[in-house]
Formats: sequence, C-alpha cells, structure tokens
Amino acid sequence: MSKQVSLNVNGASHTVDVDPDMPLLYALRDDLKMNNPHFGCGLAQCGACTVLVDGEPTRSCQTPVASVEGKKVVTLVGLGTPEKPHPVQQAYVEESVPQCGYCVNGWILTAAALLEKNRNPSDADIRDGFAGLKCRCGTHMAIFRAVKRAAKIMAG
Repeated sequence: MSKQVSLNVNGASHTVDVDPDMPLLYALRDDLKMNNPHFGCGLAQCGACTVLVDGEPTRSCQTPVASVEGKKVVTLVGLGTPEKPHPVQQAYVEESVPQCGYCVNGWILTAAALLEKNRNPSDADIRDGFAGLKCRCGTHMAIFRAVKRAAKIMAG
C-alpha cells in the first residue's frame, strides 16, 4: 500500500509516493534519482548504502523510508560541494583514498559523524567507529590517514 512520505534530503524537501516499509535506499535511488548511496549487500553489513539521519550513520538498505520522515537525511553529495568540500572529503582527495569508490559513502559519512562527536579520535576510536564497513580495495591505511588529516583540518 502506497503512502506519501515527506523527506528532507540534503536540505531539500521531497515527497515520494511509496510503500512506507520500502528501504530508504530505494526511495533515494529510484524515486529521487540519486546516484548514491550504493546498494552493497542489502543486509546492512557493508556500509555502501550509508547516509546520515540526523547526523547518525544509518544503513539505508534496511531503514524503512517512513522512519526518516521529519528527519534530516544527508548523502555523500549533501555533505559538501566541489567548491567547499567537507574536511573528510578534502582529506580523502589529499590522501588519494578512493580506488573504485563503491564503499565511499559509508567511510566518509561515518568519519564525518565520528569527527563531529570526537575531534581528536584515537586509532581505536576510528577502528570502533568503522566497525561493519567493508572496503574490498584495501585502502584502510589511507582511510585512517584521511580521518587523521580531516581531524587536523577541522581543528583549524
């Protein structure tokens, strides 16, 4: 059964006519025609579908679209702009992190949320924050360097 659901995605208001139990991922990709987040495992175990919901990393493949009504959803595109990237996005470029880029939604959005709560995370904090994310290219060390660099950028 279809229902109109109001979404705030990247600061813009949208209304979609969908099954309220449909995963948010499908509303973003199919109804709003966004190229990210990505479908990875469909089981909330890889992180490719990560978005921020009211600042918290959320696996959109398992999040019912109706559950985010009235909340702020931010995708990788909404985090920063090419002219003014978020510090994590800037650090990713400077550290040459991306290879295939498929997993980048999970890593960057999770790092951004982590750094909002903890501007000087230890290696253990970063590892704990990234639990459950997968990068099959093996850029983990570059990702850690980028998070450390982003923390320095955010510190000013």
